[in-house]
Amino acid sequence: MSTSMTRTRSLSPVFIIAILAAAIMLVVNAVKRAGIALSPVTQLAAPLAQLLAVGLVVVIFAATPAVRGRLSSLGAVLCAASLVLLVGVEFVINLVFPYLPPETISQLRSGPTGIAFTVSSISFLLGALLFFTALWRVAGSPRFAILLAVTSSVSIALRTVFPEAVLLGGLGSLAGAVAMLAFWLIRSRRTQDASLRSSEAAVS
Repeated sequence: MSTSMTRTRSLSPVFIIAILAAAIMLVVNAVKRAGIALSPVTQLAAPLAQLLAVGLVVVIFAATPAVRGRLSSLGAVLCAASLVLLVGVEFVINLVFPYLPPETISQLRSGPTGIAFTVSSISFLLGALLFFTALWRVAGSPRFAILLAVTSSVSIALRTVFPEAVLLGGLGSLAGAVAMLAFWLIRSRRTQDASLRSSEAAVS
């Protein structure tokens, strides 16, 4: 039992750092899309936001037993898998499309590539809705951060429907939501550790 607890504590800081890094990458993406900091570095960094955000889903699922129902488990798997798919989407958008003529990009978007983009976005949206709905029901969960994450996920998943300004706002809002969820996890871990120490002291 103590070994399992030690592993959990040793992994938690790594996941928390990854989550905070995801928030930073989302801000970088928003700035890049606004044309303020467009460079090879920001283009390479763009897909990291989705990859690091997988850590958010994993650590919330692992640290919150109350969220592990059937629908929330499906949401977690769907959300994490679609985030991995979106890494590929971001690589194509940032590292391939800028070097192709507009006609070629239009042809790709109207074929299987466009279908793959749509499937990735819709699966991410469905997974996020299922997962964050389950988290909303957990006592003490950060409701404002969850609302922000859900509304931001809608604007990002349906990016082709909304104006660019809505997408930029969604990226910034999601960065804030991710950061708030990270700090909630930190506080929850500290509370759990304090309760565990109190229980151990009472038993001894």
